[in-house]
Amino acid sequence: MRDLRELDKWRIKVPGVLYPEREGEFAIDLGRGLLACIASTGMGWDHVSVSCRDRCPTWIEMDHIKRMFFQPDEVAMQLHVAEADHISNHPFVLHIWRPRSSLKHIPLPPKELM
Repeated sequence: MRDLRELDKWRIKVPGVLYPEREGEFAIDLGRGLLACIASTGMGWDHVSVSCRDRCPTWIEMDHIKRMFFQPDEVAMQLHVAEADHISNHPFVLHIWRPRSSLKHIPLPPKELM
């Protein structure tokens, strides 16, 4: 994940943020309305949640957020977990995840399939 201080232009000032380089809340407008983003690092994962007030973020918006919050050489993903593990606290939120450990990586299909 990038040093999130690079995104201070969009940061919402919230008391209690201990590590501004690794966590924070951000309000980003890409032209279709406000995207609320919460970024954090913990338990071996980088995580960004992205939500809109009245709709799900689009793929283009999620791709833009991925490029804002992660380095160009980092692979990040959205997950569709098993129903039993699904927790929905907001009807219009999507998440981007990336394992932090250098021992973990996201498996990718062959390049000709991407």
